[in-house]
Amino acid sequence: MNLRWWSIEVLDGPRGTARAWRDSLGNALVEAAVTHGAYRWEWHTHTWGVLFEIAFSTDESWSAYRALPLVSAALDAVPDPAYGLFIHPGPGGSAGRSLPRRPLPIAGAGAAELPLSDTRPVLRLTG
Repeated sequence: MNLRWWSIEVLDGPRGTARAWRDSLGNALVEAAVTHGAYRWEWHTHTWGVLFEIAFSTDESWSAYRALPLVSAALDAVPDPAYGLFIHPGPGGSAGRSLPRRPLPIAGAGAAELPLSDTRPVLRLTG
């Protein structure tokens, strides 16, 4: 079975923490998801908020879930309604790669120009 994953990211905000939001509405969101065809779901708690990953067998099931009044009300109640809600297809958060980035190569192989000295070179004449 090919599952279609969706991610709902909720950030902490001026109206409270995302964890408190999950604690108050998370069970209702999961129950609504299961009754509308969700096959898997996972909650992840981060320092910035929470991530709810949910998998449906079809995009239509996701659309029906997303259109539920309960889901709309829960998403309207996030702690930061202006900047604290991200919904996107696929599992995982929008925070970027899970592996650390490698350092970029140094331009010029790391060489640096030597500083010019203030002294003039001494020319010795031997005879």
